Amino acid sequence: MRAVAARVTRADVTVDGAVAGAITEPGLLVLLGIHVGDDAAKAATMARKLHELRVLRDEESCATANAPLLVVSQFTLYGDTKKGRRPSWTQAARPEVAEPLVDAVVAELRGRGATVATGRFGAMMAVSSVNDGPFTVLVEV
Repeated sequence: MRAVAARVTRADVTVDGAVAGAITEPGLLVLLGIHVGDDAAKAATMARKLHELRVLRDEESCATANAPLLVVSQFTLYGDTKKGRRPSWTQAARPEVAEPLVDAVVAELRGRGATVATGRFGAMMAVSSVNDGPFTVLVEV
């Protein structure tokens, strides 16, 4: 499981011109990719890492600052570009595997008390954000 976590002052995702999810205060925009070998245990670990990651201002985490997260599924994080000019998606989990695991990360975050907004799995989404710093990290489990 792989996530790109960006510290933002606000972020939103729209689908067909309508806002599907948004955070309007400082927090994390999380682009989340699911690998073919991922499982529920990795989802729980990823949720904990994202919630406790000390990358907000003053070395706070979403857990300590009660900051929101916007989680957007992003299968392209597992695109392999080593050969040729077209990425290969063989390491990205199929939608029937990936969607429940994205939902599991979100559920784990909410179970930890986090405020979580989401995009819509499988939809063509427009993601907007105001990066803070900018400060962006790659999180892998």
